[in-house]
Amino acid sequence: MAPQQLPALYKDLTQTFNARPCNLQKCGALLAQLKIGLIEHGLLPPLADASLEDLVVARDVLEIGAFWSIRSKDIPSFDRYFSQLQTFYNDYSAQLPPSQREYPIRGLNLIRLLTQNRIADFHTTLESLPLPADSLTANPYIAHPINLERWLMEGSYSKVWNAREEAPTEEYKFFVDSLMGTIRNEIASCEEAAYESLPIKDAATLLFFTSQSELLSYAQQRGWQVNLTASTIAFMKKGEEKMEIPKEKLIAANLAYARELEQIV
Repeated sequence: MAPQQLPALYKDLTQTFNARPCNLQKCGALLAQLKIGLIEHGLLPPLADASLEDLVVARDVLEIGAFWSIRSKDIPSFDRYFSQLQTFYNDYSAQLPPSQREYPIRGLNLIRLLTQNRIADFHTTLESLPLPADSLTANPYIAHPINLERWLMEGSYSKVWNAREEAPTEEYKFFVDSLMGTIRNEIASCEEAAYESLPIKDAATLLFFTSQSELLSYAQQRGWQVNLTASTIAFMKKGEEKMEIPKEKLIAANLAYARELEQIV
C-alpha cells in the first residue's frame, strides 16, 4: 500500500465511524485495509523509528476497531484490538498525547471480564490501571464496571438492570445486556428449584422482562409450560421427570430382611 493511501483511508474511516447511522460493513472493510497498511509501514506493532503522528493514527485506527467490534457484537475481535492497543497505552504512554477513547475502552474490557465471570482477572486488571486507587471511581468509565461487580457480588440484580440506562457510552449497554442474560439464567434455575409454577406477571418481574412476549420466548427456550388461560408458567424440574419408585419391591425386600434378622436372633 502506498504511503499516501493511509491518510485517505484513515479520514474515510473516521467519517464513516462518526456518521449516524454508522455503516458497520464499510467500517469493517476500511479497518481491514488499514490494518494491512499499518503492518506494511511498521506501525503494527510499531517500530522504534515510527513518527509520533503515525503512532497516533495507528492508535486511533485500533480504538475505532475496538468500538466497531462491540457494535458488531464480535467479542473475539474486540479482544484482538484491545490486545494490540496495550502497546500504545503502556509502552508509548509517555510519548503519545492522551486519548479520549482509552478509558472507555479499558472500561469495556473490565465489563467483558465480568460477563465471562473472570472475577480474579477483573481485579488484577483494575489494579494495573494507570490511575491512583482513590480516583478510580471518579472516572465514569471505570466506576461503571466497579459498581456492576459490587452489585453482582451483593446479588443486587435490579441495580445491574438499572445500570443499563446509566451506561457512559452506548457500547457499554451491549455488555450489560450480556450480564443480564447470565443473571436471568441464574434466577431461572432458582425458580425451577423453588417453585412448581408462577404467575406470568411475577415471573416476568423476577426475570426483568418488560414485555410478555419476551418472557414467552424465554420460557420456550427453557422448556417451561405456559398456560395463557390461567396466566401461569409451570417449571420442569430437572432430575424429577416422573421417576417411579418401586414401592412393592422395596417393601418385599425389607420384609425379607426383617425375617432373616429374626431367624438370626
